Amino acid sequence: MTTERTGETIRVDVVYAVPERAWSWTLELPAGAVVEHALLAAELGQRVPGAVIDRGLLAVFGRPVTPTDALRDGDRIEILRPLQADPKQARRSRAATGPRR
Repeated sequence: MTTERTGETIRVDVVYAVPERAWSWTLELPAGAVVEHALLAAELGQRVPGAVIDRGLLAVFGRPVTPTDALRDGDRIEILRPLQADPKQARRSRAATGPRR
């Protein structure tokens, strides 16, 4: 059963960041939209040269989601990037070199 009513819309934000810069778009989508709809509407490939979107690295307010997850009004879709280093290994390396001064 769907709760979508004709003409209803939701507003969501889509954010994408690289170390040098971040982009953010507010989109208005039909009620019942899913994450994939927002990604398509954001047109990142055209707006951000070289943007890499891994459909397995998406989140809404930091909570992992899939492209087929439903969106709610006010959601913020975050396009995540792979980790550059293993956090545990980075801590071990810092501990081995001693404190910074």
